[in-house]
Amino acid sequence: MDEKKKVLVTGAAGFIGSKVAEFLLDDGCEVIGIDNMNNYYDVRLKEYRLGQLLKRQGFQFEKIDIENLPALEALFDSHKFGAVLNLAARAGVRYSMENPFVYMTTNAMGTLNLLDCMRLHGVKKFVLASTSSLYAGQPMPFVETMPVNEPISPYAASKKAAEAMAYAYHYLYGIDITVVRYFTVYGPAGRPDMSIFRFIKWIDEGHPIELFGDGNQSRDFTYIDDIARGTIAAMKPLGYEIINIGGGQEPVTIMEMIHIFERELGKKAIIDVRPSNKSDMKDTSADISKARTFLNWSPFVTPGDGFKMTVEWYRSNTTMVSKIKV
Repeated sequence: MDEKKKVLVTGAAGFIGSKVAEFLLDDGCEVIGIDNMNNYYDVRLKEYRLGQLLKRQGFQFEKIDIENLPALEALFDSHKFGAVLNLAARAGVRYSMENPFVYMTTNAMGTLNLLDCMRLHGVKKFVLASTSSLYAGQPMPFVETMPVNEPISPYAASKKAAEAMAYAYHYLYGIDITVVRYFTVYGPAGRPDMSIFRFIKWIDEGHPIELFGDGNQSRDFTYIDDIARGTIAAMKPLGYEIINIGGGQEPVTIMEMIHIFERELGKKAIIDVRPSNKSDMKDTSADISKARTFLNWSPFVTPGDGFKMTVEWYRSNTTMVSKIKV
């Protein structure tokens, strides 16, 4: 990495954004982080992640929403960015069915706001976080060349819109863009609306697990550090590329994951089985050959090791985690 490069990281208090910012700082970059600190999930966890970053030299934070174009314009007027990493997003498939409008305004319009600021200020590198949810209905393993024109949730649809707008700005204005499609990100300080965080907390506290489906559905779990490394690797000039960042191994079923948590915590899960949601994908599996070829990237952490490290983080932070709403 160019040590003089100033990087804008959106969603800097988020699960992925905070880890990417941390690794960029390790690489000697100056990082300007922005986040609107919304309360989609417990803000205390975002404050915890942000607090770790604010201890670091080279990090500056601004509370800005990417939907706020005037605020973004002022930010771009104040800084000369070498790259923009858009990790701010409304995430969560189920909640997108309850409030689809905010998904479009954040994920699609927010991306457009950033792209247009880049156009006006001559910023030439954009990394856009996207999702494996776009592959619903496709045969596994999922390959980047598959048609993803039939999203089955507003969340996926909003991410598809962001990808399409990104390509338009690449074509029209020559912005170098890499779209990274993430596969089930997990790890320490993860999102409390996701099953990994909830299941560990519920098993440890003796609360029933809310399991949607029979538990045989599987995911291509990808550890947060691997995701961050892949995202930073995607900053290299590539023109316009879409690249899967996933575990690339045999997918793990939800029941297998639960059994690992039971073993690590030394406690038995109480399982409350509920019907699966129409928007849920049955299985996910990433073909990551393109990431290996274009980014020289491969995941280091297996789900078994990653789940253990996540439980270890939970045990080290039980006082804080006990207060987090899930």
